[in-house]
Amino acid sequence: MISLMTSPETPTRPDTRWWPLVLIIVAAVSTIAFYELNGGPDRQRIHMLTMAIALGAFLLASLWLLLLSRLPWRRRIGSAVVGGLFLAAFFAAFTIKGVDGDLFPILEWRWQAAPGLPVAVNGAKPTKALPGIRDFSQFFGPARDGNIKGLTLARDWQAAPPQLLWRRSVGAGWSGFAIAGNRAITQEQHGSDETVVCYDAATGDVQWVHSDKARYFTKLGGLGPRATPTVDGDLVFTQGSTGLVNCLDLKTGARVWQTNVSDGTQTTDPPWGTSCSPLVYGNLVLLQVGGDGRSLVAHDKKTGKRLWSGGDDAAHYSSPVLARLAGIEQVLLFSAGAVAAHSPQNGRVLWRYPWKAGHPHVCLPVILTGDRILVSSGYGTGAELLQIAKNDHGWTAERLWQSRRLKAKFANLVVRDGFVYGLDDGILTSVDIASGQRTWKRGRYGHGQLLLVDDVLLVTTEYGSVVLVEATPDKPRQLAELEVFDSKTWNPPALAGPYLFIRNDRAAACYRLALLD
Repeated sequence: MISLMTSPETPTRPDTRWWPLVLIIVAAVSTIAFYELNGGPDRQRIHMLTMAIALGAFLLASLWLLLLSRLPWRRRIGSAVVGGLFLAAFFAAFTIKGVDGDLFPILEWRWQAAPGLPVAVNGAKPTKALPGIRDFSQFFGPARDGNIKGLTLARDWQAAPPQLLWRRSVGAGWSGFAIAGNRAITQEQHGSDETVVCYDAATGDVQWVHSDKARYFTKLGGLGPRATPTVDGDLVFTQGSTGLVNCLDLKTGARVWQTNVSDGTQTTDPPWGTSCSPLVYGNLVLLQVGGDGRSLVAHDKKTGKRLWSGGDDAAHYSSPVLARLAGIEQVLLFSAGAVAAHSPQNGRVLWRYPWKAGHPHVCLPVILTGDRILVSSGYGTGAELLQIAKNDHGWTAERLWQSRRLKAKFANLVVRDGFVYGLDDGILTSVDIASGQRTWKRGRYGHGQLLLVDDVLLVTTEYGSVVLVEATPDKPRQLAELEVFDSKTWNPPALAGPYLFIRNDRAAACYRLALLD
């Protein structure tokens, strides 16, 4: 009799469970696409949400791999180890060097060397001033309105290319240049020293350096000082990123006086660093400070003595600007919660117009004919045109129109022939001041800066190039482009006659631009 032997069945491994991973990927991609295409005007928050969704999808995919995939444990653990080693190597090689204007992280090699502290060239005396150079003595131009008058630039940079006079490395920071005669002055960070550096405008050689032990850094805001110096006569006024204010001798850099507006009584220091470029008015130096009774503070420009202060709004990132409205001289200040006007005699608040909080206020209020001002901010807020008036009962600020079609994140606006031009969330835009209607929007230049030079816009892009665009409401027309840097460029440019002084947080350069006869 033959007996049949049977063996127990060999257990089979369950099939890999792929559907949760597919669901995670489809859900993440669909959600990101929806918000990027339909998320509204606040692009920065949409981009932050996109990164959060991507990070969440990565974490869920990791949990799927370890707990739900049904892959052999050897493969699960091996994949996790390989992924961990890759991430460790990546973060060992790169560091996050701040963010761009849309809040995307910028990566940089960890071993990239920082420039050394600048040293004066054997105590060299400044050379003679460049032919035709003009003063650009403060932030956003001589009148602090971005309008460079009496200068007509050549439009064809192929036929008449800009001439590079010098280029050099500089310390970190988002300060621009102030130009006085043959001196170009800016602020830089070098290690633990916050410095004011004076360069020879013709050669780029260092003439003098003033250093203070101060340092500001955050992953979002980056490293170094942000404000542009102000030159008045033989004095230079600066405000550092931690609130340190200097008055220096223009020729030597010697300290005349110093104070710190963040002296412990201010509890509302801006989280992106103190950014106010000083405004000189008569014998006063005016600064945005913030806090109870200290929105705007005036110091004696010769001694540094505090003379008056006024307003209760916390500080933000704009600078004071002088205006004459309803026949009365006043200082406009865009603070954390409002745009307000102060009396330059005593700091008293003349009028105050509340402004949406919760995001940075940077752009200077634009002063227009007919006692009007234009105010704009980014993060989906937009612009408003205000009519300022004074009657027997006091001051009023009435809104004439409101639009989300001009969202000035941190570039300032310029005006020509009834139209305002600016970067609407990084895209160049023309808006009719009378109606608030946009006439065109084109040119993805990022969160750079711009000046109006006669009938052309001189735009420094976030990506390090300089472009010329016709300042006309009919249609956008780019005339010329010059590649200057290959990294993020947020710093405001200075145009002193035909000489363009431009820098970012790594390098600076001076170009001679051709003029039309």
